[in-house]
Amino acid sequence: MTEVLFYHLTESALEDALPPLLEKSLERGWRAVVQTGSDERRDALDTHLWTYRDDSFLAHGTEHDQHAQHQPVLLTTGTGNANAARIRFMVDGAEPPELSGYDRAVFMFDGHDMSQVEQARGHWKAMKTAGHAATYWQQTPERRWERKA
Repeated sequence: MTEVLFYHLTESALEDALPPLLEKSLERGWRAVVQTGSDERRDALDTHLWTYRDDSFLAHGTEHDQHAQHQPVLLTTGTGNANAARIRFMVDGAEPPELSGYDRAVFMFDGHDMSQVEQARGHWKAMKTAGHAATYWQQTPERRWERKA
């Protein structure tokens, strides 16, 4: 079964929280796919990942790139896995595909957006019903992740 993690953003924006998680995934030797809820969010993350730190960038591409299959991190609005990722991130309420082909799936949701919170609750129930090992993580005031369930 796929390990499923829910990350409840309460202290920082997705743009601040996602890059370190992607970096950790790459350090493990995993390719990652990030599924966004809209083309606009995908394009904004595409720009952000090149410039989020002054001293580095996160190599990535989008589903529309000519060599998407070679990207260590692939941004998409679809349900495919063109880069053979082992970890899938769903952000902004993106509907997950079948997750059995992944080692890990991560739902990241904005705790200040009630529609995202409600969607995350629905995904939690669906993941538990499907038999996935699901854990819930919430940010502390220091922006660290604390396991809650």
